[in-house]
Amino acid sequence: MQFGIFSVGDVTTDPTTGHTPTEAERIKAMMTIAKHAEDVGLDVFATGEHHNEPFVPSSPTTMLGYLAAQTSRLILSTSTTLITTNDPVKIAEDYAMLQHLSDGRMDLMLGRGNTSPVYPWFGQDGRNALPLTVENYQLLRELWDNHTVSWEGRFRTPLQSFTSTPRPLDGVAPFVWHGSIRTPQIAELAAYYGDGFFANHIFWPKEHFAKLIGLYRERYEHYGHGRADQAIVGLGGQVFLRKNSQDAVREFRPYFDNAPVYGNGPSLEDFTDMTPLTVGSPQEVIDKTLTFRETFGDYQRQMFLIDHAGLPLATVLEQLDLLGEHVIPVLRRELDALRPADVPGGPTHADRVAARRAAETAAPVDAAPSSTDDAHETPGLVDGALVGGR
Repeated sequence: MQFGIFSVGDVTTDPTTGHTPTEAERIKAMMTIAKHAEDVGLDVFATGEHHNEPFVPSSPTTMLGYLAAQTSRLILSTSTTLITTNDPVKIAEDYAMLQHLSDGRMDLMLGRGNTSPVYPWFGQDGRNALPLTVENYQLLRELWDNHTVSWEGRFRTPLQSFTSTPRPLDGVAPFVWHGSIRTPQIAELAAYYGDGFFANHIFWPKEHFAKLIGLYRERYEHYGHGRADQAIVGLGGQVFLRKNSQDAVREFRPYFDNAPVYGNGPSLEDFTDMTPLTVGSPQEVIDKTLTFRETFGDYQRQMFLIDHAGLPLATVLEQLDLLGEHVIPVLRRELDALRPADVPGGPTHADRVAARRAAETAAPVDAAPSSTDDAHETPGLVDGALVGGR
């Protein structure tokens, strides 16, 4: 089981002090938080990708490349890499470079983001969001899986005998998660390729995401990658901890009440009842997080959001200390003990290299669909658009 934190990189005024960090302060704070996550025993740090204020992480690979040199064990990831507005050639090259710099300690999560104006900023039409996702990911897989690529699609100029460089480390492409909060076709896409599916269920009730994860598991098995319960699932979550729940609620309430993402919505108490947000003691975080398995089945990665809404850096570092000392060891022990031996743990580069070498020496049996099939012949794809979702 892998545990980590993700940051959206917002620059938000602290409602209790009136202090607004500069962009430089926020960027450096994110790096300090990531390095401290490794120090306290977490496994993963992920950053979002945003191209609008009040967010700062417009260049995830720059940030993660810096962290690769500052850490030795932490898996470096993204909580969104915009598959719709980034050129797949640039994604292929940038993340393969990060793979080499980090010695394989990286993966990425593809998504469409939550800011509609980003499409024209990068020369795209938001009405094409889903076909852009499908076509761009097909090309990205081609670029990673094949040395020489000749390709023609709808949304970019053709490629003729092109090779992206550097090639994936050890001949194994970075592991890809597909993140979605509402689109069944993205669950279908993840299932078809045998990739991971990440449900960032921080704002909506669990029943909504149970349907998406259920679809992903069903289709993962349908495409021959393994049983439904062996599919690779990641979950989001939000926590604010203090040693007792009363102090946690008292301290976090002004941040909740003033943060734009929560504003004018349910009360803090109602929101914690309806969503994974836990504001309380370490034991309350443990108890609520353990219920996720009851809803979603065995899963491989649990990520927490802890540094948004104007929370000062010192408070975030205290949150990490509490997670590392009191929460993560218990969750790791409990969830690993419950997971059946034939259900995989969190993906790592070393494990995937070993699996590839084992597959290359074994006789092929019921091979899964190739990720390089032509779009018109690929099960689940018709004219470049995904079907089969619910």
